[in-house]
Amino acid sequence: MFSVGDYVVYGNNGVCKVTDIGPIDCPGVSRDRLYYTMTPCYIRDSSVSTPVDNTKVVLRKIMTKEEAEDLINRMDEIDEFKVREEKKREYEYKSTILSGDPEEIVGLIKAIYDRIKRRTDSGKKVTSTDSKYFHIAEDSLYGELAISLGMDKESIKEYIRSKVKTVFSGEQERD
Repeated sequence: MFSVGDYVVYGNNGVCKVTDIGPIDCPGVSRDRLYYTMTPCYIRDSSVSTPVDNTKVVLRKIMTKEEAEDLINRMDEIDEFKVREEKKREYEYKSTILSGDPEEIVGLIKAIYDRIKRRTDSGKKVTSTDSKYFHIAEDSLYGELAISLGMDKESIKEYIRSKVKTVFSGEQERD
């Protein structure tokens, strides 16, 4: 169970701060059930609630500073995400982001970056799906890393570039 003040990743809301734990005052909702009330860190004037015993949406504690540094140090070795079924590309992108797994999200960012680069190098346009999920994945990953490392979200991208040699530095390596 989380505590008030904990930072968590909650579904597609990204990093949230737990602000209350208890029943919620909402018509039709049992007063016997406990809920986390959370404030998303990067969505202004917003709050979300979810049952403490929620199992449908990913709800996990954010990475520690050490885990965040370790992830950044391993980014070059993390394999690119592989689309198993081209017709389900968007579904697979979305599922990966909703998994909340930072390592899988790194792989997704690398894969989409590579796909965007190949398309633009061959004179093709970037698809709206690739563009959309690239930005969602970056926001998700960078938001969590920023909180874990005690940095602001705008600085985290440059911090990663200073430590990583592949896609995150803009120097995609080719096999």
